[in-house]
Amino acid sequence: MAAEDTNTWAWHMYGQRQLARAYTPPVPDQLTWTPWEGVGPGAEVLGDVTGRRVLDIGSGAGHHAVHLAQAHGARVTGIELSPTQHERAVSVHTNVEGVEFVQGDVAEYLAGSAPFDAAYAIGTLGFIDPHRSLPALRDGLRPGAPLILSLLHTDLHGRGPSTEVAPREQMILLRDDPPLPTQMWVLSPQLWEDLLTEYGFRVEAIDLLPHPDEAATVIQQLIRARRLPDRPGRVSSRPRSTRAPAAHAAVGVGAILLSEQCILLGRHRRGTLELPGGSVEAGESFEDAVIRELGEETGLVARTGDVQLLGTLVDHVGSVLRVTVGALVHAWQGQPTTQPDESVGDWAWHPLDQLPDGLFVCSAQILTAWRPDLAIDHSPAHFTHFASGPAAMPGDGLA
Repeated sequence: MAAEDTNTWAWHMYGQRQLARAYTPPVPDQLTWTPWEGVGPGAEVLGDVTGRRVLDIGSGAGHHAVHLAQAHGARVTGIELSPTQHERAVSVHTNVEGVEFVQGDVAEYLAGSAPFDAAYAIGTLGFIDPHRSLPALRDGLRPGAPLILSLLHTDLHGRGPSTEVAPREQMILLRDDPPLPTQMWVLSPQLWEDLLTEYGFRVEAIDLLPHPDEAATVIQQLIRARRLPDRPGRVSSRPRSTRAPAAHAAVGVGAILLSEQCILLGRHRRGTLELPGGSVEAGESFEDAVIRELGEETGLVARTGDVQLLGTLVDHVGSVLRVTVGALVHAWQGQPTTQPDESVGDWAWHPLDQLPDGLFVCSAQILTAWRPDLAIDHSPAHFTHFASGPAAMPGDGLA
């Protein structure tokens, strides 16, 4: 049985048993986001809902919807999939002003309704696949509308949230009756934030609300999000997550300066001989990186138009993907000299037919990508050529 079908059956049985007991929860004096009174904020997290259309997702017996209408003047629609839970609400609260109860699937309902001014779910959204519920909620809320979600974080057995978007078995506990198995999306706060961001919401706060009894392991999470505004006429972009990307790649440049059939090499403090170059900084073009590194390491001055990019070399060093962009610098000003606090110095011109041993791997890869006839041994790298234009000629340097 599919996860949501399992949940449909479970909540039907739950409502049926509560109807048999003739139990109706009282309308609360304050909206609470956990099963425990006095823990966490109240209805104020929804903002001013007076006269506003508010959606109660999985409204159950309807007591929360009635409280918002009576105490805060909201116009509340309670959407409930379970027919027996819906029956519990309408049998007691059908004539409450400002409240209507609808039986049906929330995603299907929102597809045909006018946008709401706010929406909330108290312990219920975790029973619906978020890849189905969240895009429906985005389309069913007006821009800027708050979405407040109370969700399970850690259960009675101390089992914490999942880091993958997949349901797992959780039990609905009933007094004097066997528990009902469900399939629930119990996700980490970061994963909920990623999903909400993916589907057009901005997460404003996530609070963890533990059980008031310190011996109990149960924790609820309260997520406060807001539907992002529409941006007609422009295609949007956004981060996948608030987390920084996992460190995976190193990107650098190396520059070939050719003068009278000699190339410029410096000695690194660790002994290797290498071309001028280094890491690319954020927001920097490859040409700008070449010019900056050339000036920092050698004191030479070049212009963007003097730099011809050869292409990219890609290899792996351990678990790091290394991307090196080779370049030819056709003209420069000054004489190469060792610069203070730089790791490479002792710059000298070396004939192409008398290159020294001990070249830095990246420099060696750039040189053979430029001149495959050079007899240089190095570890392999995949080269993609994207430069065009005249080849460098001896004597291009401007002293």
